[in-house]
Amino acid sequence: MTTQHPFEAMFSGIIGQEYDMLRLICPLAAEMSQLVGQRAGEYCAQNPAALSVLELGGGTGITTLALLSANERLKITSVDNAETMQSQARQSLQQWQKEGRLAFVLDDILQTLEHTEDNSVDIVASAYTLHNFEHGYREQVIAQVHRVLKPDGLFVNGDRYGLDDVNVHTHLIQQEVQGYFSVLTDMKRLDLLEHWIVHLFSDESENHVMRESVALAQLQTHGFKSIQLDHRNQVNARVTAFKSL
Repeated sequence: MTTQHPFEAMFSGIIGQEYDMLRLICPLAAEMSQLVGQRAGEYCAQNPAALSVLELGGGTGITTLALLSANERLKITSVDNAETMQSQARQSLQQWQKEGRLAFVLDDILQTLEHTEDNSVDIVASAYTLHNFEHGYREQVIAQVHRVLKPDGLFVNGDRYGLDDVNVHTHLIQQEVQGYFSVLTDMKRLDLLEHWIVHLFSDESENHVMRESVALAQLQTHGFKSIQLDHRNQVNARVTAFKSL
């Protein structure tokens, strides 16, 4: 396993231990996970065979569960480099693991992709993972996602896609921070508040922020087709794209 970056290491600590708190401070995140699962289910309905899913950044299993629930023919490999978070997913999703529909990989995402065969995966799915990457690392991940997907395979990502209008985007971030303070101060969880605010500074830094126009152009550059951003809600949106035949 590769050495964690400082921002990634946060998920091995207090944030990783209580990541489900995100449901309270950012309910749109849970909704986006459901939308990722929904799109995978729609793709599965058009393909009668069993389909393989590579989930990037499974975390505590919120999106993993949405994918498992989308269609019983989906077989998922969930990759994450944060043991604290993945252990929670292993515990809550052990039924599907025993049934052979779910496997966990504790490793760096890019390294896992690089060791995956060409044209071998039907769906690559993710939620709230790619925005954590620095630009250069994200670029490599996108290139590898395209390589490992089968022709006409689906890439679906629910994530923080920054608005191109920086003024509007900044206003939405201010509202988000107010929400963090409102929920976590009422709960007297100033420890979590501190960590989430620090993490938000990472999300919004110039070397991390994932602007909508840049992200969509990046997918096109790497050969994806039918690229679509939908279900935009504040700074959150779902992006889907397909590998060319």
